[in-house]
Amino acid sequence: MFLGVLLIEIFSGLRKKIFILLSRVPYPLEKGDKLRAYYQIREMSENHDIILCALSDRPIPPEAKEFLQPYTKALYFFRLSRINIFFRLVKNFFSEKPYQVAYFFSKNVSRKIQDLIGIHQPDHLFFQLIRTAEYANGIGIDKTLDYQDVFSKGLERRINISPWYKKPLLRQEYLRVVNYEKKAFEAFEKKVIISHPDRDLIPHEGRDSIEIVPNGVDTHFFHPMDQEKKYDVVFTGNMGYPPNVNGAKYLVNEIMPLVWKQNPEVTVLLAGANPAPGVKALASKKVTVTGWVDDIRDYYAGSKVFIAPMRIGTGLQNKVLEAMAMQLPCITSALANQALKAMPDQEVLIGEEPAQYARHVLSLLNEPGQRVRLAESGYRFVLRNFHWRNVCSQLEKIIIR
Repeated sequence: MFLGVLLIEIFSGLRKKIFILLSRVPYPLEKGDKLRAYYQIREMSENHDIILCALSDRPIPPEAKEFLQPYTKALYFFRLSRINIFFRLVKNFFSEKPYQVAYFFSKNVSRKIQDLIGIHQPDHLFFQLIRTAEYANGIGIDKTLDYQDVFSKGLERRINISPWYKKPLLRQEYLRVVNYEKKAFEAFEKKVIISHPDRDLIPHEGRDSIEIVPNGVDTHFFHPMDQEKKYDVVFTGNMGYPPNVNGAKYLVNEIMPLVWKQNPEVTVLLAGANPAPGVKALASKKVTVTGWVDDIRDYYAGSKVFIAPMRIGTGLQNKVLEAMAMQLPCITSALANQALKAMPDQEVLIGEEPAQYARHVLSLLNEPGQRVRLAESGYRFVLRNFHWRNVCSQLEKIIIR
């Protein structure tokens, strides 16, 4: 009897109350930050009490609450007014804060969050992305910032490929984000980030203290499926996200013409939510653009080769993990593989310029045996390194120590 009571006290002491603040409601899971947040919440809820606050600049799907409630002790959504966002952005012209921070920071919402922290008395605060860091001001509770990616480097890469009329604003935002990433570092006791390459680019001399918490993949959901192959080459992701827009244009306009010169029958699938006008314009008899899909697995399983020719952006590409988990042979860039760390030519093929990507596509389409070998190696690689349970246990250890 005494031992049972003692064990209850010990384990209840290990269970923490974690207050999580997100800049987006993690539903539907069509963006990388939503996916990362959802699985972190789901896995940590097994051992801890989660109080979730999520901001939103658009109408919140009614099913979002039902989707997230099983993993939370308390759940709050805060809708950000578009009118107030506009005035904050105008006013921010005279500030040094990044526009993305001003976009998401509402003084009214901040007061409500402070009240909720007072009511729930959490043991730890977990904020995702620097755009939420302003809400941590003046709170004397142990807290973690998930940088996720190094935003400043992503902006710098976008400057180089953007039209001239966008460059001044992007350059200004880049300089502001560099300074804010330094400032945010000082405001949080603990910091995590998605990969070693991202950590090395954080503009703070103490960057080595940032701990690596990669993304994972749900291998129960994403798994090999035996399905008719309707498409030859597939590229997935949020098709409104600038790095994916850039990758889609690069694939269709620069890589595929070299493939089509050798094999005019090869088809391309661009599958993902919110396709930008530039992505929609790529549609043709040989190129299918889907927009939102109910189950992305059907499009992985219905394709022969996965490609992610990423030239800008940072972080770990969820799309590559998902494709590998579904046992597709994968082609990507050296930039994307910096975080993934798959073995080139054995677990993934790496392209650096259009001709090399085209050769990889043609070799995989022409040699089924090579397709199978690469797919199986990539599948084993994901199972070894990127299971969400293992990834989130790392995060739990950081939070509770």
